[in-house]
Amino acid sequence: MRKTASITVSEINGFKGKLLDWAQQFDEVVWLDSNGHQDRYGAFDALLAVDGLTSLVTDVQNAFSDLKEYQETVRDWIFGYLGYDLKNDVEQLSSENFDGLHFPDLFFFQPKKIIRIRGNTVDFIYLNLVEDDIEDDFKAISKGKLPRKDGVQASDGIRIKLRTFKDDYFRRVDEMLAHIHRGDIYEANFCQEFYAENTEIDALKTYRKLNSISKAPFAVFFKFQDKFLLSASPERYLRKKGRKIISQPIKGTAKRSPNPETDAALRSGLKKDAKERAENIMIVDLVRNDLSKSAVKGSVYVEELCEVYSFEQVHQMISTVTAEVSEKADPVEIIRETFPMGSMTGAPKISAMQIIEELEAFKRGLYSGAVGYFTPEGDFDFNVVIRSILYNATEKYVSYAVGSAITAKSVPANEYEECLLKAKAMREVLGGG
Repeated sequence: MRKTASITVSEINGFKGKLLDWAQQFDEVVWLDSNGHQDRYGAFDALLAVDGLTSLVTDVQNAFSDLKEYQETVRDWIFGYLGYDLKNDVEQLSSENFDGLHFPDLFFFQPKKIIRIRGNTVDFIYLNLVEDDIEDDFKAISKGKLPRKDGVQASDGIRIKLRTFKDDYFRRVDEMLAHIHRGDIYEANFCQEFYAENTEIDALKTYRKLNSISKAPFAVFFKFQDKFLLSASPERYLRKKGRKIISQPIKGTAKRSPNPETDAALRSGLKKDAKERAENIMIVDLVRNDLSKSAVKGSVYVEELCEVYSFEQVHQMISTVTAEVSEKADPVEIIRETFPMGSMTGAPKISAMQIIEELEAFKRGLYSGAVGYFTPEGDFDFNVVIRSILYNATEKYVSYAVGSAITAKSVPANEYEECLLKAKAMREVLGGG
């Protein structure tokens, strides 16, 4: 069904830039970039999928059943996303909050053309009906920029608005803490939206600025017609590799410092922080429980607990939880049983999601959902959509959201500062105050 041709490219960083330029001519684009991070569970340095032959677009109703049918029918590479509000397909939940973006809840497509980069090797993985295009496409990419369909220039000094003002944020966190003190939940990820209306941006230029600042291991440029995701995500949601499944939740954040001694102290402080460790361990327990639904009995294992990793903007506390599944395990069912990811919900999961919906002021949509792909063999890899800018070009609406974990020890002012730290890169890229 597909033909693969491999070409060695000497100057791979320049080729990556030209490749993403070339991709802009298509209506469906998924670009995944590891930005050079060494990931023992990674399958590529960068991966591009463009030009859908078939696709699936749906709302939450029966979304996972539809995806399962699509994945089984196509039996090919499919790329796309799962919106956070698919929680409503998994549990008896709803989403009534304001939505300025209007993205579909789920979108996947079967690309005619996949281009994978590993080291200096570029693999062109094309459907047979377009395999003759490989040589022509390589020449076109190598030559450089093509005319852009989108003539919009990146805006300077976009006026960013807050969906939730500071005092209101404190009030809502206090309500969340009241739920925790009553014993309704132990922890919940509470998020807020920053947005701009009547605003046009150059999506590719904006992504490149964000990526140059953050250099995240699960970066994404996503385009579906007039809808864009520009993501600098540091977090993996779930990977399936053969019979092994891997989840790497993040909980715990500290700022970076240009001074090496101060930076080392900040890193060490995060590693020892009792509150941050407690947050992380709570989510690890939730992830272990989620993975156990699909896992072979006794196979769930915590490979790393509360390890600190350093990124361009922040230090992060990350744990790695793995499990084995049977050869007959359905890949979509594995995702359904663990969705949404515990790091973006809380514990207990259903109660946390109910309270989140009650207290947040916006519909999360694709934010805190997942972007990734399935292989023909049923393996998959998905990130967590955080540290991301979302843009609906037709609606001229730009949005980014950030959150933090609220636990019994949370101080609302500290949680607010953590949100601002996480928002720093997006705010800087958009030029907003």
